[in-house]
Amino acid sequence: MKDLPIPPRAIWTDAEPLECVSVIPEVPNTATFTFRSPTGAMFDFLPGQFLTLEIPAPSGTVHRTYTISSSPSRPRSISITAKAQEDSIGTRWMIDHLKPGMQLKAFGPAGVFTHMNKPAEKYLFITAGSGITPAMSMTTYMWDLGQEPDIVFVNCAKRPSEIIFRERLEHMASRVPGIKLKWIVSEADRYKPWTGFEGQFNQLMLGLLAPDYLERDVYCCGPEPFMLAVREALAGLGYDMDRYNQESFQAPAETASDVPDLDDLVPDEDTSAEVTFALSGVTAKVAQTDTILAAAKSNGLNIPSGCTFGVCGTCKVKKTSGDVHMVHNGGISDDDIADGYILACCSNPIGKVEVEV
Repeated sequence: MKDLPIPPRAIWTDAEPLECVSVIPEVPNTATFTFRSPTGAMFDFLPGQFLTLEIPAPSGTVHRTYTISSSPSRPRSISITAKAQEDSIGTRWMIDHLKPGMQLKAFGPAGVFTHMNKPAEKYLFITAGSGITPAMSMTTYMWDLGQEPDIVFVNCAKRPSEIIFRERLEHMASRVPGIKLKWIVSEADRYKPWTGFEGQFNQLMLGLLAPDYLERDVYCCGPEPFMLAVREALAGLGYDMDRYNQESFQAPAETASDVPDLDDLVPDEDTSAEVTFALSGVTAKVAQTDTILAAAKSNGLNIPSGCTFGVCGTCKVKKTSGDVHMVHNGGISDDDIADGYILACCSNPIGKVEVEV
């Protein structure tokens, strides 16, 4: 008997609601919500795109945007993975009340944060917390193609037990050598030894996690302070920032014109600055790309130093006025920075700066 052709299915549009079919707990205050089309329509989207859900919260209807964590290579359903923060309204309602069989109005899919816009040979995904979701979608898509991708996948979490999708990603990585997983945590779980990276993402970690980072296209997603630290680490090491891509928790871009320009300060060797060493009575004319430490040494002054890479903290000095661009690797605390201290080895003067040396 000749097989009959399978009739094509309609593609879901946001004129139709989404019906919840499962709610899967992930890590604390985090769940994956999977939806289907009530009419059986298929889902067509790009890995890394997002949906906006209309949520009937107690205080009134709210609209919340969530990255799709599933892959378009599995088009019969669509999933989002959401974490409820302390002040959460929409996500909190979903975790507490959304059950299989319930329907929600949704808008999308939309967004331009996807590797499909400019495919590359090698990728570096750098994510924090629930910012892992678009990278999960892109990784799953490449896995489902059946070809071996080349991905270094970095995720930062508070504790190992709070790494979202850890087991699923480790399963894929165990069968495809081209997926290399790197976990960074702020602290270990009690009574559970941790042998991975611990601390805050920085330039030193970048070199250890992905020694060939200069050859990879970077996709970054997480809170803005985290993404700023990633951008500064990359820029400070000479990475081509035209190959850097990021998504935001707050305002995902729907079109290319919505993507904000990254106006991060990058020291310019053609722009001059002035450093006054107040205790020594010396003022030096330097370039923005010179560090405070280099300016001191070139003028016969001694600032004790060790690593010269922002790790040891030996060169900490008090800045009494002016601004510097400092990209350190953990050698100074936030409290010290708030009190006006800088690390001379990794601080570039912007305009006129005065330090107690």
